[in-house]
Amino acid sequence: MSSGSGGATGWGPAGEGSGPGPAGAGGARAFTAVVNPISGGGRAPARWEPIAALLRAGGATVRTELTRGREHAIECAEAAAERGEVVVAVGGDGLVRDAADGAVRTGGTFSLVPAGRGNDLARMLGFPSDAPALARLLLDGPTRAVDVLDVNGVIAPGNVYIGIDAVATQLINAGRGLPALLLYRLAPVRAILGWRAAGYTLTVDGERSEVRAHTVVVANSGAYGHGLRIVPPARVDDGLLDVMVVGDGPRSRIVSFMQEVKRGTHVRRPEVSLRTAREVLVDADRPVPVCADGDEVTTLPARIRLLPGALTMITP
Repeated sequence: MSSGSGGATGWGPAGEGSGPGPAGAGGARAFTAVVNPISGGGRAPARWEPIAALLRAGGATVRTELTRGREHAIECAEAAAERGEVVVAVGGDGLVRDAADGAVRTGGTFSLVPAGRGNDLARMLGFPSDAPALARLLLDGPTRAVDVLDVNGVIAPGNVYIGIDAVATQLINAGRGLPALLLYRLAPVRAILGWRAAGYTLTVDGERSEVRAHTVVVANSGAYGHGLRIVPPARVDDGLLDVMVVGDGPRSRIVSFMQEVKRGTHVRRPEVSLRTAREVLVDADRPVPVCADGDEVTTLPARIRLLPGALTMITP
């Protein structure tokens, strides 16, 4: 997918905490589901149908939009938010990113139904998986303000990663049809075989440095890779980016690194550095893919800014 055409400017913190969110004429919330028809092996529409029925039974107005691509998803979300409806992303992390983009741009209220392969943001935030619990959450759950990232004008609620894990993401997206967990575990191994460390130039809150590294992660949620906490300290509402750099070393170490990620002990390795920031500019000495929340979204140089509290979200 290509990057958005415009930069994200002028967005302040969204409203916090206790409000019920947009409501229809009868007082219940009104919803537009932005559904990716190919998410979850094509099962996302069927995943949404029983939830929509429960919402209607609860007095809510419900619309459903099947997306035709990134820009269409953003447009559907913007239109729904402008009507005062809750935008519900029904799909994987990529669709969540795109629908959240539209909600942020219009100041709308957002939520999600996990229906993709990774569902990392939903898992990290503790979203339920069964239809009745999801319907109850959408009807009555509280709203909270969460931070988002802006990478070259693309809004992402999760993470931006630039390096070997972005190459693995390319392989995952080329392997649709394979079992998700198998694909998420095999793709990094394949990525290692053809990878060599890149020379990165990082400008972190105005401080410039150069490093040879396997990857640079700028995290908001810290979770990706089908349930892995890649950047454990990251939080979606702390007003900070978490920047993790995995420095150069033998490729054989990457295999053990992947095992340690499952336990969260990888951050203790000497080649791993962590720091917080509010804006990061990343460039490299060769083309390296730039991915955010499951898709390649732009090219280097990548300017990544935090938009604190910019997304109002119904969450558990």
